[in-house]
Amino acid sequence: MNIVILSRNEHLYSTGRLIEEGENRGHQVEVIDPLKCDLIIEKEKPTIYYKDRYLDYVDAIIPRIGTSVTFFGCAVVRQFEMMNVFTSVTSDAIIRSRDKLRSFQRLSKAGIGMPKTVFTNYSRDIVKVLDHVGGAPVIIKLLEGTQGLGVVLAETKNAAESVLEAFNGLQARALVQEYIAEAKGADLRALVVDGHVVGAMKRQGKEGEFRSNLHRGGSAEIIKLNEAEIKVAMNAARALKLPVCGVDMLQSARGPLLLEVNSTPGLEGIEKATGRNIARSIITYIERNRR
Repeated sequence: MNIVILSRNEHLYSTGRLIEEGENRGHQVEVIDPLKCDLIIEKEKPTIYYKDRYLDYVDAIIPRIGTSVTFFGCAVVRQFEMMNVFTSVTSDAIIRSRDKLRSFQRLSKAGIGMPKTVFTNYSRDIVKVLDHVGGAPVIIKLLEGTQGLGVVLAETKNAAESVLEAFNGLQARALVQEYIAEAKGADLRALVVDGHVVGAMKRQGKEGEFRSNLHRGGSAEIIKLNEAEIKVAMNAARALKLPVCGVDMLQSARGPLLLEVNSTPGLEGIEKATGRNIARSIITYIERNRR
């Protein structure tokens, strides 16, 4: 097959591993910067022009779309969909997963456990907002934050009021979530491919840090998920219609609680922590479904 990876940097670990595994399995793999694509829209003949050629020979795409380029990146994915090109993750699923509020609403309806969460339209009754999630300490998350950026632990009522007032003053929309103390700065990341968990790791924030993101200096180790954790990961991927995704969970006294679902999960941390060949799992998923 001719496989295109939509990525702005072919030297990133995840992109490089997908190239390596695709070529190992006999495919032609090409990296294309989605921001350099021209979308040509006409009756019954949607096409994409890239640099000096039309991309009318592509069999499948793997979107590696960064959050900052979601709008145009997903427009490119959608154009490939209009051209009947198979995609490992659809444009609608990426957009759905990037909207934290919309995702939580869908996941809640699907019966998936999560920390109690409140979203308001810049409410000035901050005390009532805090009461809804059980009072301080609370986690406050910007809707657009990624990799732990825009996430604040407010340990007291006064701190929470100050953060929310600052966000409201900037008209920055934020979610307020209950703080799960027993998680102790750790979370679980399960990598789901085609309805199955193909790898899982436990991430631990560095000392004094409540965020466990590896980009923020956290560490990771392989973990065997229990039945309830596997069920949450698979149900979350199904609810958001994401065949390939990373599902983040907290271990709590009332069972696993879903934090976030990532439609473009990085492969470096989980492959190195688990020793699993996640990139090959993604390529073989494409092979099964493209055919």
